Amino acid sequence: MNKYKPLSAFLNKIILGDCIKQLKQLSDNTVDLIFADPPYNLQLKNELFRPNLTKVKAVDDDWDKFSSFKEYDSFSRSWLKECQRVLKPKGSLWVIGSYHNIFRVGAILQDLGFWILNDIIWIKTNPMPNFRGSRFTNAHETLIWAGKSEKAKVSFNYKTMKSFNDDKQMRSDWFLPICSGKERLKDKKGCKAHSTQKPTDLLKRVILSSSKEGDIILDPFFGSGTTGVVSKMLNRDFIGFEKEKKYVEIAKKRIKNIKAYDKKATFQFQEVPKPKIPFGQLVGNYIKVGEKLYSKNKNKWAKVMADGTLKNGKYSGSIHAVSAKMLNQDNYNGWTFWYVERKDQLISIDKYREKYFKKVSKQ
Repeated sequence: MNKYKPLSAFLNKIILGDCIKQLKQLSDNTVDLIFADPPYNLQLKNELFRPNLTKVKAVDDDWDKFSSFKEYDSFSRSWLKECQRVLKPKGSLWVIGSYHNIFRVGAILQDLGFWILNDIIWIKTNPMPNFRGSRFTNAHETLIWAGKSEKAKVSFNYKTMKSFNDDKQMRSDWFLPICSGKERLKDKKGCKAHSTQKPTDLLKRVILSSSKEGDIILDPFFGSGTTGVVSKMLNRDFIGFEKEKKYVEIAKKRIKNIKAYDKKATFQFQEVPKPKIPFGQLVGNYIKVGEKLYSKNKNKWAKVMADGTLKNGKYSGSIHAVSAKMLNQDNYNGWTFWYVERKDQLISIDKYREKYFKKVSKQ
């Protein structure tokens, strides 16, 4: 008898219950991306007041309270271990936290065999000030991005994030405001509906960077449902676990009112993998034996050999090996380095790879 529930029991649903128990009912290698916003274990002991003596509504919920670091670490290890099991081999995990918990979580991730790819610093453009004036203003949170294991080939939409960032390589410092104004959900009394609601712009970056349309996004601490909102917008499926009934109801209502983007409008976000065509297949079709390939500024060149290798007076080998040697690097993508001259213009050999792929695809 299968101990796991069918995927249909979870897909695009918010499941009320403890995340560890719910995770144990998911099959191995099920989800493509996990975004986790776990309790931060803030250890708050005193009430906090503004200079005008009004009370600050801090995170003092029972779900954020643990009796000791040992208890918190045990909890963290349990849910992370289950997340590792249900994550697909090419999937990845994002965990967000503050200085209170992120270092403990990071150590546990490494102990379990996760491979940390980046830490992202979310720099809050409108942070809450330090009212007591006793410390620096806490103006950032940290996200850890990790693969399932060291050898996992994690999906990363590099070009998508570069386009998202005005054609500049996306950095690991993200300047984004906290939830405020119309985005901040409020209860009937006008208070925050959820004390740690994350902004949709933050989740957009996470989901766009490491998933594609149709992927399954899991959030084991679903809260007010931001992960579900953004997943639905971007035509991803989601699974949400949440132990507080009031948050489940808030998230359901919120997601119900969200419309997915037209797929034609979101296609630009999709990373299109380059066709796997050996350079040698272009030789004799689009590239002549014996002609020269050039770097973009034409200060480097190599001659094309009949077997698809390149050679100049000093180096010989594949398009990748020769370009790497010329740049004194361990490796380099020859498809983006080499150009061929046509009618006094330099044309990237990558254009011919795409042209050849379209030709053979029609056959």
